[in-house]
Amino acid sequence: MALGQQYVKTFHCTHCQHLVFFENMRCLNCGKALAYLPDRNLMAALQQGEDGLWRYEGAGGQEQAYRLCANYDRENVCNWAVPQSDPETLCRACRLTHVIPDLTQPGNATAWYRLEVAKRRLVYTLLGLGLPVVGKKEPSDSGVEFHFLEDSASGDGGRVLTGHDNGLITINVAEADDVRREQQRLLQNEQYRTLLGHFRHEIGHYYWDRLIQDSPRLEPFRELFGDERADYQQALQRHYQSGPPPNWDAGFISAYATCHPWEDWAESWAHFMHMTDALETAAAVGLSLKPKRPDEPSMTTPPNPLSPRAHDFNRMVEDWGPLTYVLNNLNRGLGLADSYPFVLSSKVVDKLRFIHETIYSARQRQH
Repeated sequence: MALGQQYVKTFHCTHCQHLVFFENMRCLNCGKALAYLPDRNLMAALQQGEDGLWRYEGAGGQEQAYRLCANYDRENVCNWAVPQSDPETLCRACRLTHVIPDLTQPGNATAWYRLEVAKRRLVYTLLGLGLPVVGKKEPSDSGVEFHFLEDSASGDGGRVLTGHDNGLITINVAEADDVRREQQRLLQNEQYRTLLGHFRHEIGHYYWDRLIQDSPRLEPFRELFGDERADYQQALQRHYQSGPPPNWDAGFISAYATCHPWEDWAESWAHFMHMTDALETAAAVGLSLKPKRPDEPSMTTPPNPLSPRAHDFNRMVEDWGPLTYVLNNLNRGLGLADSYPFVLSSKVVDKLRFIHETIYSARQRQH
């Protein structure tokens, strides 16, 4: 699924109202420096004062002072800002990264930039969904942190495995290399493998620990996804030796989801985030489909799924079919593979609905 740089809400420069994008650091129309302000969900034009702080002029002429994230100011891999009142030097996304690639090695600076771009998109959606996004202060606490490691960093010369362990998410730096990632996609016979997809999958494991484990939703989870107490290593070994069961797509979003209930949850969680991001963009640009024939897919502009008032999962699914129909046909017109090579069976829709309900019930408890 080609869920890449265009699939985040569109923004406008607060100085000249020119269209800008999520990774922009400067407005190409007026030349103002730009930074994303996560506390305001705003891509703002900032002006630096004599005191070194950067100021955004809001409605009514009220100013708020910010510091640029240290990774913006010194490393050029971030475009977020930190409120003056926040003692941290790194933004909400960058402070979650505890280990970065060895920047003395060729290509690693570019890889780090790509990893941080994907992580910022992840954090943007998590914040929009009202989910807790807190870094680890101690290895045993319930926060989350990211390590970006190379194969040579594993200690024994082995391969670094992308994965999750009690809030620690490890991403193999090689996943930031498009060629190597595509090679792995073909080798593993995967329909979809992107850097952003890895982040969304692994954070799904983290939120299973936070939202399902030891909660009233555990038994409903087992009824729908299966019993997670099944031996995980044996399940993985069986999957890699024998592959998925016949007709697996009748109940699972991907072949990998069949290997264990934890992986089914993480794959379904990632897919829910794909849907959320794509539908948010469709809402932001006012996309609608008005075919000439009544028997062709149609769609009115969808509501923003990140809105606190967006509780209608049925509407999400209703809009998803026409949107993916257009995505696939546009790709075919460009001579590319289908943008959305998935099938949402009724069982998969039930799993996505469960995730939607889990997220929004957690959101309501926080408010």
